[in-house]
Amino acid sequence: MIWQFGWCTNLQGRKGFYQVKELLQNWEAITIPLGIMTGTILLALVVHYLLFKVLKRFAKRTESILDDALVKHCSGPARLIIPLLAVSFVLTLVKFPSGTVPFLKQTLALLWIVSLAWLVIKLAYVAEDLILSQYAIDVRDNLAARRIHTQIQILKKVVIVVVVILALATVLMTFEKVRQLGTTLLASAGIVGIIVGMAAQKSIATLIAGIQMAITQPIRIDDVVIVENEWGRIEEITLTYVVVRIWDLRRLIVPITYFLEKPFQNWTRISADILGTVFLYVDYTVPVEAVRAELKSILANSPLWDGSVCTLQVTNATERTLELRALMSAADSSNVWGLRCEVREKLIEFIRQNYPDGFPKVRAELREPPIEKLQLQEE
Repeated sequence: MIWQFGWCTNLQGRKGFYQVKELLQNWEAITIPLGIMTGTILLALVVHYLLFKVLKRFAKRTESILDDALVKHCSGPARLIIPLLAVSFVLTLVKFPSGTVPFLKQTLALLWIVSLAWLVIKLAYVAEDLILSQYAIDVRDNLAARRIHTQIQILKKVVIVVVVILALATVLMTFEKVRQLGTTLLASAGIVGIIVGMAAQKSIATLIAGIQMAITQPIRIDDVVIVENEWGRIEEITLTYVVVRIWDLRRLIVPITYFLEKPFQNWTRISADILGTVFLYVDYTVPVEAVRAELKSILANSPLWDGSVCTLQVTNATERTLELRALMSAADSSNVWGLRCEVREKLIEFIRQNYPDGFPKVRAELREPPIEKLQLQEE
């Protein structure tokens, strides 16, 4: 068997050597076709340049987003597809040496697979631009827009992964030896599948988690969340991780499975409006009704208040102070933070100016000693 394999390999090596030698001897027969092929490719590239230059000008004159997206994203794949069309047409007209025809057909097949996969991926980007253009995320009430943005971004990434895998598998199947190897290993495909499944268990789980995230949407793009005791907004959602932009512009990278396995706070799950609280600790002598009236005046003059909730309550009373809780509402978390700071600052200033003795203090009662004790001390 070893001798037969060595003999076959030696025979194939000699056959390939003689084919190359034959091509070198007949270099004139291949020079002209290669020159024609090169000229065809250059002409196709010029046609591509002129075509997309005209299309770009036409797209600028229209209000449609579809033509802009097509010109923007499909220019790259077209730069490969147009020369391939020209070369495929010329290949049927120009006669190449018999030894080069299989190689050229194999190369063209691989390039066609790559170009079509590239085109499908770019069409996914076109669909994304077309759909997201109908849902603006930079408006006040953007709940539906954020839902659509999240779904489209995740589904686009899923499409890209599937297209790349299918294209790679198709490329491999164009090689005869790979197909023969696949036929040989077909009997042990079950064992190989189990091994691959165990090795890629986390990767598959992460991919499924990404798809589940797109369907159930516990988080969306631009959601306000509390993750790992950090306040931030969802900036990016991929198939494997989520980027949270924290309030101080840091980025928290969280695995996507985190949002399916661990509890977290989502302040904009249903709507963006939110309640804010301010706690004040004052003396018993401070009139609560006066502070309540001042709170209403502060909120009425604040552009951050949405006019929904305005409440001041005594939530606790200790042996030294009263605990006042001011409850207010705002359109979103950013506004409620600024509103809380404003109310806290102005209420403290109001108490300081009108009730300077109204802040917490420690009381002590001083009593004079009885007269008998004073007489004893004098003696």
